[in-house]
Parts: sequence; C-alpha cells; structure tokens
Amino acid sequence: MTTEHDRIQSDFSFRMLPVIEKRVFRMGIAGNYGIGSSDIEWAAERGANYWVWGASFKKVTEGIKEVIRKNREKNVVALLGWGFFGRQVRRSIENALRKLNTDYLDIFILGWLGRTSIYSQGVVDALLKLKQEGKIKAVGTSIHDRQRAGQLALDSEIDLLMIRYNAKHTGAEEDIFPYLRKRNPAVVSYTALAWQQLITPVKGIETAPWPGSNEEATIPPLTPELCYRFVLSNPHIHLVLTGPKNREQLMMNFRAMQQGILTPEELNWIRQYGKRIKSKKRFDYI
Repeated sequence: MTTEHDRIQSDFSFRMLPVIEKRVFRMGIAGNYGIGSSDIEWAAERGANYWVWGASFKKVTEGIKEVIRKNREKNVVALLGWGFFGRQVRRSIENALRKLNTDYLDIFILGWLGRTSIYSQGVVDALLKLKQEGKIKAVGTSIHDRQRAGQLALDSEIDLLMIRYNAKHTGAEEDIFPYLRKRNPAVVSYTALAWQQLITPVKGIETAPWPGSNEEATIPPLTPELCYRFVLSNPHIHLVLTGPKNREQLMMNFRAMQQGILTPEELNWIRQYGKRIKSKKRFDYI
C-alpha cells in the first residue's frame, strides 16, 4: 500500500517533462567533468534517465549509447549544441544521431544563447523543421539572461529552459518563474553548488543554528545534498543537473534524492545563507 510519504518522495524524485512527455529522475547527468561510461550505467541502474551530451563528452558516449540501446523510450537525451546558422544546427544534430546510434534526440539545447548561439529566424526554422522530421522532440536553450528567458517562456518556440538557479542566485524566482504558466516549458537548473561557493567554508559568515540542530551541527557551509535539495524543493524546477568528477561525487549527489524535500524552515535557512554568500565581495576561504 502506497503511503503519503511514498507519494511525496516519488513526486520529489520524479517529474513528467512537458512536450517530451517522459517521466524523468529529477537529477540529470552531465558527462563533461570526469565521469566515464561505467558511471553512466551505474547511474541508470539507480533510476537516472536524463543525459546531457555534447560532441566533446567522449568519455560517456559509449555508456549513453548502451543505456539508450536497452530502452530508448525510457531515457531522455539532451544534446548541448550551438549554432549561428540553421545548417550548423542541423549538422550537429545529425552528427549526434550517428554517434549515439539513435533515431532521435529528445532535446536540442541551443547552448549559451546570446553568447555562442544566435536565436535567429534561420535557426528557429531549422529547429522546427528537424522537430517536424522527428529528429528532435523538443527545442531548448541554456541562457543566463533572466529577463530574456522570462520573455522566451512567455512567447517563443522554446520547449525547455536551462537556467542558473541555486541558493546564491535566486533571481529566476522574479524574472522567469512568474512567466511559466502560460506555455509550461520544462525548466532544468544547473550550478546548484554555485561553483563550489556554497559548500566551501568561508570566513566571516555568521548564521543562526541549523533548524532543530545542536551546537555540534557542521552547517555552514552547505553540503552538496542540501544544495540539490534546495533547488529540487522549488516546484518550478523539473530537474537539476549534476556534473560529478567521479563515482564518489555521483553517489554523494544521489543521496539528495533519497533525503527528499526540505522543510520551510530549512529552505529559509539556506536562502539566508545564500544571500550572505552573495553579499561577499571577496572570498576568504577557511
């Protein structure tokens, strides 16, 4: 018999992705920081099924190929690419299809929109054509410009937004999340640890005790698990990306999924800590 705790935990750990219409484990794996193909297969055995791949992610290529070979419809493959012209986008997608030995990609993510990619009509037309051909299911973009992301959420061909969101950088709550309801694009978050700043001891940070803890509590700094749980406790986030360097880090990050949603008191504590980190002009690490 399913208990209320089981239901809440399932809702925390899994989410249906809009447009793609696949149920995903809410921790996606980016394979560009050190893990290899055996780590991909290890993660898949524990429920992971959202994979970010790029042309330079060679160490995980065979692992992703093997995982999707066993069950293509269960897995979501997101290609992080770029393009100034439609033909460049098409070429990168068709090359990825060959290298991963698959008939389609779930998502093409136009990388770093506004810096190394251009959202021109030619690029849009090429993506819509590729979508029509069944070579991609959804169009995504990674973007730092929050105001522009909010406008894309309101009115564009974008099905998925890959954005920065963590306890230090919460601006998406004002600039992006209020605009999601109209079209309901998928939202993928990255930089949960704020480039290690949230998990590294810093001098001169005073905080209240961790909710319900005693004097022996080791927080601050935050743990990776708390950083990921903070992001995933936001209902607007469909999944968070992790880019572990090795199996040990991957195992540690997966523990966040087992620990579940944070309490309001814990969320507020982490939010306040993130504000203190953001206010630091320079970091004196302990």
